[in-house]
Amino acid sequence: MKLAFVVQRYGLDIAGGAEYHCRLVAEHLARHAQVEVLTTCASDYLTWANHYPEGREVLNGIPVRRFKVKRPRDSRAFADWTDRVFRASHDRADELRWLEEQGPFSPRLVRHIQRHRDDHDLFVFFSYRYYPTHHGLQAVRDKALLVPTCEEDGVYRLSIFPPFFRLPRAIVYNSVEERALIETVSGNQDVPGDVVGVGSALPDRLDAQGFRERSGLTGPYMLYVGRIDENKGCRQLFDLFRRYRGETGSRLTLALIGKPVIEIPADAGIVHLGFLSDEEKWNALAASDLLVMPSRLESLSMVTLEAWWAERPVLVNGKCEVLRGQTRRANAGLYYTSYDEFREALALLESNPTLRAELGRNGRLYFDQHYTWDIIERKYLSLIARASQTARAEDAGPARSKADPASVS
Repeated sequence: MKLAFVVQRYGLDIAGGAEYHCRLVAEHLARHAQVEVLTTCASDYLTWANHYPEGREVLNGIPVRRFKVKRPRDSRAFADWTDRVFRASHDRADELRWLEEQGPFSPRLVRHIQRHRDDHDLFVFFSYRYYPTHHGLQAVRDKALLVPTCEEDGVYRLSIFPPFFRLPRAIVYNSVEERALIETVSGNQDVPGDVVGVGSALPDRLDAQGFRERSGLTGPYMLYVGRIDENKGCRQLFDLFRRYRGETGSRLTLALIGKPVIEIPADAGIVHLGFLSDEEKWNALAASDLLVMPSRLESLSMVTLEAWWAERPVLVNGKCEVLRGQTRRANAGLYYTSYDEFREALALLESNPTLRAELGRNGRLYFDQHYTWDIIERKYLSLIARASQTARAEDAGPARSKADPASVS
């Protein structure tokens, strides 16, 4: 079995999101199939500027073939087209132009997929909303799996996407909520699919005490891990946490791991630990009292699952259906939708170590039941087998359209 993974960017230095998700799955499925990654030369998701050299390299044993981005994102043009397709009357051609302006605009990658469709048994596409996935999948729709990583941001309602969700041989969903969202908008219930998610690169040991000594965090702290960005809810989190500390006199610290995209307030209760190695991230989780996840837009929060493996409870933004749903199913944390709820939930978790421990144990049980790699791999292999059988059956029938003319612009 030969599998091609198609993703907008790929690298060992890309530590989160769909790209990291893709890398973990590709590395694990390489135990069962011949795997190649097809991606762009971009590293920065804001500009898509070419960063890596074009061509082939091997990362962690996985062959990676990179193609240049034809032009980086023009932020002003992208903003203008976003206003047009989300706030004004427009047509399908406008949406395709928006997709191009969003990027990464790499016709070379799409042409390679078209020309080399017979080199692979199946193509696994990550993230529905990007140019390589939208046009690449249409070129090989009869042998494509889609990992949509769809969030409740309204993009999926654009007219180009509901029909798109009906094209793949199978869909790998991240959550129950994501599946329901896509099925409702597209009516694609006849497309085989399963809620799979992703596992994690688990540590051999945890060194909570050592981390406290190295970081200087001697008191209780709540941990945030991820891009420090307004789109991740961080600005609101800063406001809620500072108000909480001011009103309650709490000595709890908010510790942050990740790259800042917005300014971090100068506050004695907020500590930025920078960008840490995976080993130190796990140690930070183990030493923490709880994890906070303030994002409103998630298809799956990997760090939430990692906190549960480390037996730490979570406090999540209840306005995100995915986070709220997973936290309730796992019974492994609390959620908030307002400051008053944030205050009460955090005060309860901060003051009750017995509750934290119980919720943490529930989280570990939920992780072990749904997110170990043997479970993830088994679900992927099952969907791959179903998709392969369907593709072979159709090979004997009338030929299907193999390309969308718009994909070779």
